Amino acid sequence: MVGEVRDALAPFEAAQGIQSLVAAGDLQMLGTSGTVTTLAGVHQCLKRYDRALVDGCYLDFETVHRISREIAGMSYQARQAHPCIGRERADLVVAGCAILEAMCRMWPVGRLRVADRGLREGILYTMIAAAHAASVPAGTQRAAQ
Repeated sequence: MVGEVRDALAPFEAAQGIQSLVAAGDLQMLGTSGTVTTLAGVHQCLKRYDRALVDGCYLDFETVHRISREIAGMSYQARQAHPCIGRERADLVVAGCAILEAMCRMWPVGRLRVADRGLREGILYTMIAAAHAASVPAGTQRAAQ
């Protein structure tokens, strides 16, 4: 899976030249939600997922690799039973780990920052505001103020 993802990323890399940014030390990696937050929770051995403990932490790539191997080695039932994986992610997390592993190999910046809030919510708020602005007829916005 990692090789297939790496091959799928190759045209993007060729077009964007991100590896040159990595080589120059001008790239940071930020992971939001899903696999990245799951890895952080598993790494921290949380008894239950705690957003406050995961958001903002860093994972070095060796930790990403180690925890990914650990998760891939679990049975489906063990992944379901894990408090930071659960039934909702048990079938997806191994593929997510392969995708993340390929990205870490393609762009070896050494570590990534985990975000479980902020970025995603900011994007959603921006999208909601834009949709609302588009639905209000011109000239009627804030007319009452």
